[in-house]
Amino acid sequence: QDGPQRKKRKSEAEEVDKQLDILAIGTAVGSILLYSTVKGELQTKLDGGHDNRVNCVRWHQDSSCLYSCSDDKHIVEWNTQTCKVKCKWKGDNSSVTCLCISPDGKMLLSAGRTIKLWDLETKEVYRHFTGHATSVSSLMFTTVKPMNESKPFDGITGLYFLSGAIHDRLLSVWYIRSDRKEKNAVMSFTVTDEPTFVDLTVSEVKEEPVKLAVVCRDGQLHLFEHILNGYCKKPLTSNCTIQIATPGNDGESTPKPVPILAAAFCTDKQSLLLVYGNNLQPIIEKVTLNTSEPHICLVRDVQKVLSLRTDAALTKVKTPIVNSDTKVLVPGIPGHSTAVKTPASGKEKKKNKRKPGETEESIEERLGALDIDVSKVKTPGGLPQTDSFAVLLVQGLESNDAEILNKVLNTRKETIVKNTVARLPIQAVIPLLHELTKRLQGNPYSASLMVRWLKSVFTLHASYLSTLPDLIPQLGMLYQLMESRVKTLQKLSRLHGRLFILVTQVAASQTVQDVPEVNQTAKLVYEDDSSEEEGSDDEMIADKDSDENWDEDEEQEEKSDEQDMTVEKEVNGDSDLEPENESEEE
Repeated sequence: QDGPQRKKRKSEAEEVDKQLDILAIGTAVGSILLYSTVKGELQTKLDGGHDNRVNCVRWHQDSSCLYSCSDDKHIVEWNTQTCKVKCKWKGDNSSVTCLCISPDGKMLLSAGRTIKLWDLETKEVYRHFTGHATSVSSLMFTTVKPMNESKPFDGITGLYFLSGAIHDRLLSVWYIRSDRKEKNAVMSFTVTDEPTFVDLTVSEVKEEPVKLAVVCRDGQLHLFEHILNGYCKKPLTSNCTIQIATPGNDGESTPKPVPILAAAFCTDKQSLLLVYGNNLQPIIEKVTLNTSEPHICLVRDVQKVLSLRTDAALTKVKTPIVNSDTKVLVPGIPGHSTAVKTPASGKEKKKNKRKPGETEESIEERLGALDIDVSKVKTPGGLPQTDSFAVLLVQGLESNDAEILNKVLNTRKETIVKNTVARLPIQAVIPLLHELTKRLQGNPYSASLMVRWLKSVFTLHASYLSTLPDLIPQLGMLYQLMESRVKTLQKLSRLHGRLFILVTQVAASQTVQDVPEVNQTAKLVYEDDSSEEEGSDDEMIADKDSDENWDEDEEQEEKSDEQDMTVEKEVNGDSDLEPENESEEE
């Protein structure tokens, strides 16, 4: 070939090398970040594809192409060189949670609850599969070539793929047939808990078994080894289960389980990379295991590497770690000091043995030495404390135990409700809201109790709830309940007013009817003879008074007439110089 073309090829290869170090990160707001792991900085941001949370991002074999799916029900094909949407189509009726690209790069698996196989050229559905009852969390192809090599291979028919879903303890294996009739899984693998991380070795030859590593939510790792050769009725159990635990020191402390976070097969397909410990400071270790044993427990002293911290929301006792150099100030009387014991090493531990002749200290004295107020120590029969209420509530929500939930949620004390909600871990807030919404639909008495809990949840966890992108669908049912209750309140209060008036009127009329009628006739009449004479004298006096009053009234009327006349003349312009006219008028 000519020189210029070779140069072009070389530049293309350099571009591919650049692309290999890019990490694509989907965000909750719908954008995708492309992060350069070599430079340690954000390279570009892909916007305008999704309106909601991005659930899965997958690179195509052609490194300039990227596929993403979201809660907005769409799948987007991106061109990472131009940072623009190449194609966008609706993937499902509900949110699309997982994607997987076929080995030849021509097909795409997408899953919400049902699984669809898309032709990437036409963007049409090639096959439908039943899927899972809950949303799918993992999808991957288990074979590269079909097991039946007699038929010509079209790139997809005859391949197997694996799927796992949340809250589902079965991993299903599906077979892509040439006909569209069969939609169910051909076999399934059973595990102890919901799968959180799945890795496998792809089977390339017919006789080569598929090796599967499944990490569950309970922190265990299950290893499967199986040759995929058609339909299998019973769920397959794991060949080997791996756990990690801390060593028990001197036979005194009990070993504690260390959760396995992820596991992956190395290139030799024999050894495993294990990720365990804490999410903030994980430990990565390469191990080669003898998988012939059904159960393997690896002992690792994690405490030396990191400090495992339990959830602070539910811990009761906090032990401060104190150095010998630090001075501790204790509240109380000035000058009062307390001896702070540094945490002793394993060798310095002494067992408390009483010498002969010494009297044993009473419990009250021991509590006094621990600076605990004896009066505040509750009796065993008392009510559980608010922190134990929080523990009970979390247990009840996880196990969906109605008895525990009734015990906790039927409390009437405001302080207990507030303290319980305050001590609740954040991951339990949404399940609690769902439980309260369910109970609000019941009888009005329980609803009045649930409103107290709702008030506390919204006041104490408002900042957390406002960060949730899917808050409106989560609280949709609650909004509708509130609105329906409040709508009828005005009508009910009017009805209550009218009924109250009616009832009081009826009661008042009944009381009037019940009162006996009073007899108005006089029982005794006394008549006096002198009353007639006195009456005639009074009449005479009244007549005299009336005559006098009559004369006075006439005089006043005359005077008023004269005043009216003078006013009229002044108005008409008549002067007072004509005494004749005046006399006539008078």
